Amino acid sequence: MTDTSTETRIRQVGTVFVPVANQDRALKFYLDKLGFEKRVDFRYGEDSRWIEVAPPGAANTIALVPPSEGKAAGGNQTYCAFASEDIEADHATLRARGVDVDKDIARKGKRRPGLISTDVTIGDPVPPQFFFRDVDGNRFLIVGPG
Repeated sequence: MTDTSTETRIRQVGTVFVPVANQDRALKFYLDKLGFEKRVDFRYGEDSRWIEVAPPGAANTIALVPPSEGKAAGGNQTYCAFASEDIEADHATLRARGVDVDKDIARKGKRRPGLISTDVTIGDPVPPQFFFRDVDGNRFLIVGPG
């Protein structure tokens, strides 16, 4: 018999779904611009495709999925953040690769837009952080070491 009174057996976050308008275009962006690796790419059902990408060595993946019925791809809500070992270098690298990144890295004494709404601003973000947007306008946060 299973003991359901103490805790769940959930031990990690698996995959974050990111809605994209064109899976091939998005895949190229995540591989070429962000340096991610392709983990999974297969067709299923009548006309569906499942693609997962991730930073090299990462446990969690991002699934590049078609938008839900009646919904558009992209958006300025942030549901995923990435950790960076060197935020200055990553900011410069992404800018050099043509990725849409915030002009400045937000840090103590600065402000940044909110995670869920850009109508809100957060003062004195710690540790340093910045947003970038993919080819569909999906917004992600990169957070540097504290």
